[in-house]
Amino acid sequence: MFKILTSCLLGLLSFNLAAQINVQDEMGTFSIQAPAKRIVVLEFSFVDALASLGVSPIGVADDGKADNVIPQIKNKIQPWTSVGKRYTPNLEIIAALKPDMIIADKQSHASIYAQLKELAPTLMLKSRGESYQDNLVAVAKIGKALDQEQKMTQLIEAHNQRMDDYASKINSDKTFLFGVANARGIWLHSPVAYAGGVMTRLGLKSAIANETEKAYISSTLENLLKANPDYLLIGEYGEQTVIDNFTKSPLWSMISAVKNKNYQPTDPFLWSKNRGMIAAELMAEELQGMIK
Repeated sequence: MFKILTSCLLGLLSFNLAAQINVQDEMGTFSIQAPAKRIVVLEFSFVDALASLGVSPIGVADDGKADNVIPQIKNKIQPWTSVGKRYTPNLEIIAALKPDMIIADKQSHASIYAQLKELAPTLMLKSRGESYQDNLVAVAKIGKALDQEQKMTQLIEAHNQRMDDYASKINSDKTFLFGVANARGIWLHSPVAYAGGVMTRLGLKSAIANETEKAYISSTLENLLKANPDYLLIGEYGEQTVIDNFTKSPLWSMISAVKNKNYQPTDPFLWSKNRGMIAAELMAEELQGMIK
């Protein structure tokens, strides 16, 4: 009888050890006893990763508006509960959702990491200011944390193949630049920003190739003219932005992209906020369509 009981206990212990999932994240080692079912995510890039797997988060820090998630991602998952702003998520709402896993951003949420861990095991990854390659690393870790490492690896491989196909079709030697603008200013996305990294992945040359210290660079119209991209994409937040003032200046029409009708207003939610494999392929498709 003692041998049988010991054998059962050892079996249960082995099962528990086998079930535990360990992932190296931005805070050390993330551990969870079994694949999570109720997941709260605190950045848009994590929504893209879950949607790629066909997994629906129960809560999203969507800045209070579900439409901040682009339709191509939102349509792949079930409706969620908003947990507030990305930088200051509502911990009470998160607690009420009873998550068994939270995915948070190192840059935005390190200061509340301890509080998040009290609510659920918290996977801390790069998101805000991440590069394209950083994102793929984070995506792979999410797959492992959900015990879907093999499936996510296959998805990443398929994504890389599609990006290779886009790159071979685009094949341009022109310079490109993406930025976002609001009423307060304009910020150019360097090669180490997500959008800049997508362009590099497609074999495109950045008009600010030497800017590799910061992801986002505050700019003026004069500096934009100095960069002088052949193709310029700007995502505007709001009805009135600094672009309205720029277009009134004679300097605006001197920019090569503007002069040659290669200036393209674009969706900032796709190009800046919703980072991930789904978003990157949509960006690649948009670039392919605009290149002459």
